[in-house]
Amino acid sequence: MNRRTVLALAVGAALLASGCTGTGGTSKGADAKAPDDPAEVQGTITVLTHRTDLVQDGTMKKYAAEFNKTYPKVKVEFDGLTDYEGEVKIRMNTENYGDVLMIPAVIEKKDYPKFFASLGTRAERSKKYRFTDYSTVQGKVYGQSPIGVVPGFIYNKKVWKAAGITDWPTTPAEFLDDLKAVKAKSDAVPYYTNFKDMWPLTQWTNVNGSVGCDTQATTRLAEGNPWAEGADLRVGDTLLHDIVRAGLIEKDPTTTNWEASKPRLAKGRIATMWLGSWAIVQMQDAAKQAGTDPADIGLMPFPAQENGTFCAVTSPDYQQAVNVHSEHKAAARAWIDWFTDKSGYADANLALSPLKDAPLPAILKPYEEAGVKLLDLDDAKGAEVKSIDNQSEVGIYKPDYRQELVDLARGARKGGLDDFLTGLGEKWTEARKNLGS
Repeated sequence: MNRRTVLALAVGAALLASGCTGTGGTSKGADAKAPDDPAEVQGTITVLTHRTDLVQDGTMKKYAAEFNKTYPKVKVEFDGLTDYEGEVKIRMNTENYGDVLMIPAVIEKKDYPKFFASLGTRAERSKKYRFTDYSTVQGKVYGQSPIGVVPGFIYNKKVWKAAGITDWPTTPAEFLDDLKAVKAKSDAVPYYTNFKDMWPLTQWTNVNGSVGCDTQATTRLAEGNPWAEGADLRVGDTLLHDIVRAGLIEKDPTTTNWEASKPRLAKGRIATMWLGSWAIVQMQDAAKQAGTDPADIGLMPFPAQENGTFCAVTSPDYQQAVNVHSEHKAAARAWIDWFTDKSGYADANLALSPLKDAPLPAILKPYEEAGVKLLDLDDAKGAEVKSIDNQSEVGIYKPDYRQELVDLARGARKGGLDDFLTGLGEKWTEARKNLGS
């Protein structure tokens, strides 16, 4: 999950209160079937996108030119939106929200058929693509992400090696010992919280599934207590607490700066940050600009193993969908299929391909060589988890409770870790009962 997606989830939760009525959502159950003959597909389609950078630098036009080699009668126009969530939420109160769009976080999963045309059945699409569960409603799929991401610690390999660390830690205790070695043998900040920018703290929710190597991790959130003894979120939150408690972070978390952290990690002034594969290209670019070696930027899995094996969950970025009201559904569907299968977008972003038979990107080769098991989570109860999260006001996709956790660990807030995590569990459990989960 990248920064835009994290922000989208936070904005989406806030926007739910104001509602998205979707007055134009009347064509429930419409399909956007894959075209048989590219030469017969025609029309002008508008693609709404959050990638304003790629619209502005001409990259999206280049994709469209390649697309036209297969679909010469389709004209593709792009509408890049800076405030994507806010703008699209307003547009979706009409029928005019592009022909292709990224599914906004504010739209509840159960409402997808009101707004988007089906791309086919889950049974059919899951044979070829990852992430189909995330947009499936009653057996039909309504969106497809063009890339996937994998969580992990971004780290400066040169700094870790200089501290005498040659192998990835396999337990939280070993990880803490390694950070202590970094502190003792270098001037680097062992772990950088990005506390002030807040959104990076939400990345810790992505330990769910990775710790216990469990494809049903989302279901367990919906049916249990995420902070019960041994539960994945408890393990992850405890590690974050212990890192801070041991003084292995920056001197003052309230002064962190996300943009500044990238060259600092590239230069070896920061050793480690919990983010994900999506951040590697940004860190490598920072290394190039700083005149350091991009190869020093590494990715390591969460320090936990199941039967001697590391695990890492995969997750989608924004999912592309066809507007249920589009007059050119065949052309819109053709764009989504081509962009997912043929564009090279995943490779260009050093990201995990949504195609199940695609090779791993180069940045994940260390994972492949170390035998890290990549898990596609069952997201059948993902919508239920978000409902519980909103009802409980815990906010596992928001930064607030982890900011409180960091403050607790550094002594800026009173209380103990066990009481804090128990309190989160009680709120979650009460919300589950109130919702009948």
